[in-house]
Amino acid sequence: MTSSHTDCHFCLQSLRGRKYALREENAYCVPCYDSLYANPCEECKQPIECNSKDLAYKGRHWHEGCFRCAKCSRSLVEKPFAAKDEVLLCTECYSEEYSSKCFHCLKTIMPGSRKMEFKGSSWHESCFVCQYCRQPLGTKPLITKDNENYCVPCFEKQFAHHCYACKKVIISGGVTYDDQPWHKECFVCAVCKTQLSSQRFISKDEYPYCVDCFSKFCAKKCATCKKPITALGGAKYISFEERQWHGECFTCSKCSVSLVGQEFLTRQDDILCHKCGSA
Repeated sequence: MTSSHTDCHFCLQSLRGRKYALREENAYCVPCYDSLYANPCEECKQPIECNSKDLAYKGRHWHEGCFRCAKCSRSLVEKPFAAKDEVLLCTECYSEEYSSKCFHCLKTIMPGSRKMEFKGSSWHESCFVCQYCRQPLGTKPLITKDNENYCVPCFEKQFAHHCYACKKVIISGGVTYDDQPWHKECFVCAVCKTQLSSQRFISKDEYPYCVDCFSKFCAKKCATCKKPITALGGAKYISFEERQWHGECFTCSKCSVSLVGQEFLTRQDDILCHKCGSA
């Protein structure tokens, strides 16, 4: 360098014919400048001399040859890189160590590429598609079955059941009765419309009824006690010539002995045991 400076500002030795460095308009010989102002290299801890290239990142400094990936040791000079816990990594190593893996293809989702997240997992945008039609799902409504995602139209086409009552698709839940699917909210008493999914019910002509409505509107009446015969819980009843009896009511009209499983006789509206009927 040529300058009007003639002596080193620190050691006062002549700078004529020698290299020197300027700092705050003061000239220093190279040894003085390096000892006073050279930054220590983060990698090798040696000073970065004024005739060496000083690479700086967030207040830290490296020799050009020391500025490299902490994992694969490749040079990061003029290449994209990332820092993790103050350690420098090339984008490939950073992605391998810290980037999300695609739930579908299990490959790394590279920094800067679009990532889709669903139920705690990540996908490449190109992998987050309907399993059936292969169209991107993006932010569309979707349904998951056996860890595969489907757009709503494809799921309905492939898997969904239609409610026996309203004929609409059952997306989730539902009730099965008489081998037919129902929405939970559609599985109601045919008379009073009370939901039956969590209570006892009786069926007639393929439709369910709550116990009260069945007893009131559908059940046959016992010929003896005149109360409804519901057969609820598997209770037995007796039927003879268009008349029905509760099992416990099917007794001899005269002596009240049970006639269940016994021979009996009829006299007008009475039923009689063999002994009473023969007297």
